[in-house]
Amino acid sequence: MALATEILSDRWTLLILREAFYGVKRYDDMRSDLGIPRSVLTERLKRLVEFGIFIREPYREAGARTRYAYGLSQKGAELGLPILALMQWGDKHINQNEPAIEILDRKSGKRQFVALVGDDAKATKLADVRIAVL
Repeated sequence: MALATEILSDRWTLLILREAFYGVKRYDDMRSDLGIPRSVLTERLKRLVEFGIFIREPYREAGARTRYAYGLSQKGAELGLPILALMQWGDKHINQNEPAIEILDRKSGKRQFVALVGDDAKATKLADVRIAVL
């Protein structure tokens, strides 16, 4: 956990990741959405690429120079559950159970939640698990 928070712990990095999960890939779009200074966005994106969380993808619009979009790598996509868990915690304990967004099953439309799930596919309460140090 300590190693992960070294990479992901600042507010801007989490907001950049949120943008990526919303489907935003282009530098200018991220900058506009977040109101983030250029130097901060550039540094955070560089770091996320270095750690293999984002993949830098070239693109070119007609008559323009080559630019780069930033897509989530497989490693980055796997941050979805921890980020959703943080969101759920914030909705419950900070936003008085009033979420800004909902996570819905594509087929059934039912709300989804991050949870510990055992081999039997049933949710387990945190109080009912034992953490074993290896």
